[in-house]
Amino acid sequence: MNEDLSPIQQVVQAHRRGEAAGLYSVCCSHPAVIKAAMRVAQRYDTLLLVEATSNQVDQFGGYTGMNPAQFRDYVQQLAQERGFPLERLVLGGDHLGPNAWQGRPAEEAMAHADTLIAAYAGAGFNKIHLDCSMRCADDPATLDDAIVASRSARLAAIAEAAAQAAGHPPPVYVIGTEVPVPGGESALADAGAPTSPQAAKRTLEVHCRAFLDAGLNDAWRRVIAMVVQPGVDFDHSHVQYYDADQASELSAFVADRPGLVFEAHSTDYQRESGLREMVRDHFAILKVGPAATFALREGLQALCQIEDELVPAERGSRLMQVLDEVMLAKPGNWIKHYPGNAQEQRLLRRYGLSDRCRYYWGEAPVVAAVERLFANLATVEIPLALLSQHLPEQYHEVVQGSLGPGSADLLEHKIGTVLAQYARACNRNAAVNNAAAIC
Repeated sequence: MNEDLSPIQQVVQAHRRGEAAGLYSVCCSHPAVIKAAMRVAQRYDTLLLVEATSNQVDQFGGYTGMNPAQFRDYVQQLAQERGFPLERLVLGGDHLGPNAWQGRPAEEAMAHADTLIAAYAGAGFNKIHLDCSMRCADDPATLDDAIVASRSARLAAIAEAAAQAAGHPPPVYVIGTEVPVPGGESALADAGAPTSPQAAKRTLEVHCRAFLDAGLNDAWRRVIAMVVQPGVDFDHSHVQYYDADQASELSAFVADRPGLVFEAHSTDYQRESGLREMVRDHFAILKVGPAATFALREGLQALCQIEDELVPAERGSRLMQVLDEVMLAKPGNWIKHYPGNAQEQRLLRRYGLSDRCRYYWGEAPVVAAVERLFANLATVEIPLALLSQHLPEQYHEVVQGSLGPGSADLLEHKIGTVLAQYARACNRNAAVNNAAAIC
C-alpha cells in the first residue's frame, strides 16, 4: 500500500485494483448518528468518512452554529469519547461553493465561497466536494459547464493554499455538474435516468482543462470522483431503486479511467443488494444522510412509546409533540417540501422519507425534551416485552447479551442497522466475517 496516498485514495486505489472496496459518507451532525457510525466502522473495520454540508457548517456557523474548525473539534471529541482512532476518521466538505449565497451576484457569492473553502481546507477537511453547479443572481439561466469548472478550479486553488498553510495533507477532490440540490429530495419526477456517458465525459474534460489552465496539475491528480446521477433518488414517500442495467453504460465509462470513481448522492433507503451493486459498478462513494436521521427519529419515537407505558403522563417528555410544535412555529425547513392539507402535512412532518425534521433536533425545546426522555427512562427498567414490541431488533441483541438496555445504546444500535448496510456494501470481506452482526 502506498503510504504517500491519503486513506481515501488508498480505498479508491484498492477499488480500482478490483477489490470489493468502497466508501460510505455519513452526512450528519447529530451526535447519536456520528456515534452510531463509529460503532459500525469499528465493527466492520472501515474508514469513517463524516461530511458537513455547506448549509450545515460554514464560516458564519450554518444551521448547526458551527464553523469548520468547530465541527472538526466536535467530531474528534466524540471519537475520543468513544475510543475511535482518529487515524481512521476522515472529514469531508459537501457542496462547497456559492450555494448559500446564490441569490447574490456571482462575484459576491464566489467571494463568500472562497472564504468557505479556505475555512474547510484550513481546518483539515481532506475530502472536498467542489460544487459550483448552481446559478447566481446575475448568471445566465443555464450555467455552462465551463463556468462551473472554472469556478471549481478557483476554489481548488484556495483549498490547496489553505491546507498547505495550515500544515495539512493536500485535499482530495470530487467534481461534477449533475449534482442534486443540497438537502433537496423534492420529487422523484425530477430524478430521471442515469447521467449519460457523453455528459460525464464533457464534465471531466472541462474540469481537467480548467484545473490545468490554473496550474493545478497536482490537484487534478487528486480528483478521485465525479458526482453523477446513477438513477437512484427518493422523495417524501417513494424510492427510486438502483437498476444496474440502466447504469451499465455510465459504469463502463469510468471503468476506462484509472484512479477515478463515481460518487452517488441520494442513496438513502436503497436495498442493501443495490448498494453492493453500486459499489461493484464503480459508484464507490455512497452518500447517506436522511436515512440515518430517519432511523434516529424512529428510535426516539419508539423510546417515547415505551416512556408512555412506564412514566406518568405528567412527567412525560412529550418529545414528538414538542418536535411538531417547533416545526409548526418555524416552518422554513419543511413548508416548501411538504404539500397537501394539514393532516397530510402532519404525517409528512413525522414520517416523510425526506426527513425534514432532521433540521430541528438542535432546537432548544427539542433538545430539552430528548434529555427528559432519557432521564425518565433511566429511572425505570424497560421490560423485555416492551423492547420486543417497539424495538424488536434491539430486543434480540439485548437478550443475546451483545447490547446494553440503556436508551443511548438502543438508539445508536437502531441507527447502526441502517449504516451497517453501507459498511457491508463497502467492505464485503469484513461483511463475511461479521455476517451474523447487525451493526
